[in-house]
Amino acid sequence: MRTKTTVSLDHGSGGLASQNLISNLFLKYLTSPALHELEDCAVLDEHHGKIAMTTDSYVVDPLFFPGGNIGELAINGTINDLAMRGARPVALSLGLIIEEGFSMESLEQIIQSVAEASNAANVAVVTGDTKVVPKGKADGIFINTSGVGIVSHRCNISGTQAKWGDTVIISGSIADHGITIMSSQAGIAIGGDIKSDTQSLHDLVAAILEEAPCATHVMRDPTRGGVATTLCEIASASKVEITLEQDQLPIKASVNAACELIGLDPLYLANEGKCLVICDSAQAEKILQTMRQFPQGREAAIIGSVTGKAEQGRVTLTTTIGGKRLLEPLTGEPLPRIC
Repeated sequence: MRTKTTVSLDHGSGGLASQNLISNLFLKYLTSPALHELEDCAVLDEHHGKIAMTTDSYVVDPLFFPGGNIGELAINGTINDLAMRGARPVALSLGLIIEEGFSMESLEQIIQSVAEASNAANVAVVTGDTKVVPKGKADGIFINTSGVGIVSHRCNISGTQAKWGDTVIISGSIADHGITIMSSQAGIAIGGDIKSDTQSLHDLVAAILEEAPCATHVMRDPTRGGVATTLCEIASASKVEITLEQDQLPIKASVNAACELIGLDPLYLANEGKCLVICDSAQAEKILQTMRQFPQGREAAIIGSVTGKAEQGRVTLTTTIGGKRLLEPLTGEPLPRIC
């Protein structure tokens, strides 16, 4: 019998074609025993601590890009959302909405990347679902993931907890993912070392919390809206002023050049494997050195501080020539599909 090279509506029917897709493709790469039971839900082992849960949907265009694809982006992004509250990720779900006619080869590449990212992070996909919609009712494939984690510490890590005098650290270079996707969408071959920074951060976060318990007040991954918008949200929630130093921002020369070419500000472009840490200034250097011990944090840098109280919240940038620039949340047209 001839193997189908594209996804058909039959693959979403719940019948034999669905069973074959699950058995011959998904279970080939996703090896969690809980998933292989093919029950309506996964029952997890007992864990001690508070339960953290997150969910996200991924609609990135293009599906494949320098440095990754929609599959690993979904896994890493969900793990990082848990990590930003100091949670230890323990399990993931994977929901696929696939358009009729989607390439079976591309689907296998995506599922293989899901498995590789899941295995590298040691966080299993334990349950999932697949739906197939008629051609023209989607755009290739959309992915929804949910994650469950355990918070075993007693620290209050939240966007409301930035304090006057705190130090602002970022775990690495800014805008890598955003400029990669947007240059691909524009059909501009920029070259150089530009690629997505998609990666999981939970091991780095765990080390920070072990090295300096409760010295970290806020953690966020600056995805859509970038560093500037994320810090504006934190400043508003904490009612503080945050000041960044332009000459301390870790932006690759190739990324800076690409942003200038397209006319974009790297502070407003997405990052998919970086985190902002706002911490007690007395522990900042220790936290910085801890981050630099990990591949995900080798380029970590102190980029600013919390410089005062502000009822409405405010973020400013001190430029290289000593001027001041107000950074406001991203506004205007909806963002293109970058994640």
